[in-house]
Amino acid sequence: MGIGLETSFTGEDSLSATIDIGSTSAAGSVLASSDYFNYNATSDALVLDGLTYTFPVGGATVMVGDNTDVSALYTGACAYNAFTDYAGNCGTGNSVGLGNAGATVAMSYAFDSGFSLAGGVTSTPTSILTEEGLDAYGLEAAYTADSWGVAVAYSDIETSTFWGVNGMYAFDFATISAGVESENPETGDTGTGFFVGLSFPEVGAGSLDLAVGTTGNFADADPEYYGYEASYAYPINDGMTITPGL
Repeated sequence: MGIGLETSFTGEDSLSATIDIGSTSAAGSVLASSDYFNYNATSDALVLDGLTYTFPVGGATVMVGDNTDVSALYTGACAYNAFTDYAGNCGTGNSVGLGNAGATVAMSYAFDSGFSLAGGVTSTPTSILTEEGLDAYGLEAAYTADSWGVAVAYSDIETSTFWGVNGMYAFDFATISAGVESENPETGDTGTGFFVGLSFPEVGAGSLDLAVGTTGNFADADPEYYGYEASYAYPINDGMTITPGL
């Protein structure tokens, strides 16, 4: 289970906290439940999984926090409503959706033309004794129009670099979202992944989402694994929606 709490002091700022609880694995499952739904292993105890403070500085937006992601201020161009974590950020989770939970500082700026820039740095301690950490930084440029958008991002996570592109286009009956990510292209040790998703906003009383994509970035010589998902978001009333999926 995940709980999100948010408050504001001035109306322009935001203090956000995320609380998680969940087991580390599911019986008979190859992957842990945290691998499917982006929950951290908590040993069945409530854990403060993220704390951020976002505030304006001039025309820019600044975010500081702990256990949060650099990409929290990214614009992105993924309109797909992911049911499982592998489909999040349209398959560009190491670049456009850079997540590296740690002490983070990030900034974004949105121009009037629809163009935006964002970037940040983060560090996650890997050893309390040596004070060593896993450092990462990322940059994103995005453009958003009325019916389409595209985002390009670069990230450097210790010894690995990633380039990612995702985009979306809204038709009258559905919205298509897609993403491509490349790992370590500079060294030739390239792993690539892709994602394609369709979102139908009006199917009966709810909305339908369908997607296919690789479960990660795979080199040409490696076998590729694919994930498929379908979900249906149904509003029970004005304040509650349920989303069963497969």
